[in-house]
Amino acid sequence: MTSVQATTVGLGVLFLTAIALQALAVAESWGAAYWLPGTVASAVVCALALARHRALLHTAVAGVGTAGVTVLVGLLPDVRLPAEPGPAMTMGLAVLVGSAVRTLPPARAAVLAATGLPLIAGQLAARPSSSVVAITAVGWLSAVAVGLRARAHDDRARATADAVRRAERLDLARELHDVVAHHITGMLIEAQAAQVVAKRDPGKVPDSLAEIEAAGAEALAAMRRVVGLLRDADDAAPASPGPEELSALVERFARQGPQVRLRMPDAAADWPPEVTSTVYRIVQEALTNVLRHAPGARTVEVDVARSPQTVTVEVVDDAPPSAARPRGGYGLIGMRERVETLGGSLRAGPRPGPGWSVVATLPVPTREPT
Repeated sequence: MTSVQATTVGLGVLFLTAIALQALAVAESWGAAYWLPGTVASAVVCALALARHRALLHTAVAGVGTAGVTVLVGLLPDVRLPAEPGPAMTMGLAVLVGSAVRTLPPARAAVLAATGLPLIAGQLAARPSSSVVAITAVGWLSAVAVGLRARAHDDRARATADAVRRAERLDLARELHDVVAHHITGMLIEAQAAQVVAKRDPGKVPDSLAEIEAAGAEALAAMRRVVGLLRDADDAAPASPGPEELSALVERFARQGPQVRLRMPDAAADWPPEVTSTVYRIVQEALTNVLRHAPGARTVEVDVARSPQTVTVEVVDDAPPSAARPRGGYGLIGMRERVETLGGSLRAGPRPGPGWSVVATLPVPTREPT
């Protein structure tokens, strides 16, 4: 069961309890003939609150409209019914309004928040001394306050996530910049050597030119990837970690955490530097999350595999379900941004049994012709 489903079930139980208690209270105070209309209206609003995830704007408007009709009917001179939303309806309205204030665009959220004023005014006109009016007012104001607080928290989280993505994109772009500079330097050296070879042994010139062509093709491919990164970013990282640094990372982690088993191909030198560095960063982030959030883990397996077109890295631990808490922080947001920028994919989540897994697949760019 997901967290959304669990929340919906919990709210459903709470709403049913409140509706039943409200019906009993109205039947005792107003008489047995008066509990049904308010109960039906409250059930409608609560049902809309439970279905708010499907169409928040429409359910919120329908819920507020139902409450408004309830108040208007109660104000009619020939109708003797409670002219205020009962506690159950107030709870449903609070969920709808709080969610709307948190999620909807500012103008629509403000309009829905302001509709509480005429509702409360109508109740005061009908029952100036009713304590239910105070309950409605407090519930409405609390819903608006909670919605505004959650909205501010979401805005901060989005801003932080965007900053992490930009930083990760620029970090990768700097690494690729270093790679391009390395290739261009090699091309210059090869060109200078070709001039010397041309004088001494002209027959070896084609080999030198082929090496210059290969270095230029790799530099061009890397530069194109850099341009693709910087198009979406505002405008010096260390050298890309290689396989030996990944082994050192695993050994260092094993000294302070659970046992780690590393499996990786023997020949990884032909990977593009951005792929090698991304594999390193994924393993680093996954191992850090195990250390922070999975104290019950006894072993961690790091598996790096290579196919003709892709490199796949998988990090899994065996922490029991009680210890394998959600690990979806900003580090994984940055990793996902890096992987997707390179044309790959990343998945992170609980395994079918105990433990947590992080799986990333990265394409290995082929050499482009000049």
